[in-house]
Amino acid sequence: MKSVFETLAAMGHEQVLFCADEPAGYRAIIAIHSTALGPALGGTRLLGYASDEEALVDALRLSRGMTYKNALAGMDVGGGKAVILRGAGPLDRERLFRAHGRFIERLGGRFITGEDVGTTPADMELIRRETRHVKGLAGEGGDPSPWTARGVLRAIQAAARHRWGSDDLAGRTVALQGCGSVGGRLAAELRRAGARLLVTDVAPDRARHVAAELGATVVPPDAIASAQADIFAPCALGGVLDDRAVRELRAEIVAGAANNQLLEPRHGEALAARGVLYVPDVVANAGGVLSGGADLFGWSRAEVERRVHAIYDTVLRVLEMAAADGAPPALAAERLAEQRLRGRAAAG
Repeated sequence: MKSVFETLAAMGHEQVLFCADEPAGYRAIIAIHSTALGPALGGTRLLGYASDEEALVDALRLSRGMTYKNALAGMDVGGGKAVILRGAGPLDRERLFRAHGRFIERLGGRFITGEDVGTTPADMELIRRETRHVKGLAGEGGDPSPWTARGVLRAIQAAARHRWGSDDLAGRTVALQGCGSVGGRLAAELRRAGARLLVTDVAPDRARHVAAELGATVVPPDAIASAQADIFAPCALGGVLDDRAVRELRAEIVAGAANNQLLEPRHGEALAARGVLYVPDVVANAGGVLSGGADLFGWSRAEVERRVHAIYDTVLRVLEMAAADGAPPALAAERLAEQRLRGRAAAG
């Protein structure tokens, strides 16, 4: 078994903080993967993890993914992530998130956070009471979910063009996993594009609502990956592409909004071996990060739209690079991101 420092070295992390404020019920991990392009940017996730080790793995993988996502999106920021370990008891959200803000403030601007799974703009307001290094506040920049969904649609269209020679989705069947804030919006985008929808969610009411609104068919959660579809769109939590899912998958394309869809890198190789075209999530779901450019860099709405629209071109570049190199797309995306990171290091 690798030691913690061996793991950090293998994944390339600069800094990992283990934070605790017991009176506030606060235990968290802040992982800074890279500041080569600028301060590490990444959301704060609040989840009930099965173990501290599971939380650490999540923080490390998510923060590394943010580095590649931000680099591929052309953002002058690095990658980081924070995970707050949710206990079994009731939460005092003010004490919890103000404690989190104090730890972020101690980093002196090396890490900028925002909302993520389990957190809200109201939570970011609480963090803001202790530090200015937080984005995604109510009234600032707006909800990133529509932008994420729009970017995933563009990624799916690019993959369709690469695989079938046309980005027209009319008549294509999409199996969509997760009908939350992003998945629900993506479903609407896909329906407007003429796609047929199979949907699922661990919260059945969400799936039924989307189905009733868009004329979709509800599928049990454990059957969505093996459903007969042209495209599988994971939009829930990560790690869904495991041995079973890869083996049972019937879609030709996988492209969705979830982070870290591959349980392990070898699953990307397994998808390629089966002839399944996988769009790396670090490219597909960058729309939400790009929407933050309005707040971070003063981009206009038109500039954000242009950059989200350009996810299509980035996906095509990654897929063409993967085909030329005979490499899985996830590896091609990492190589492309590392080119930008090395370029900045050389220029610096």
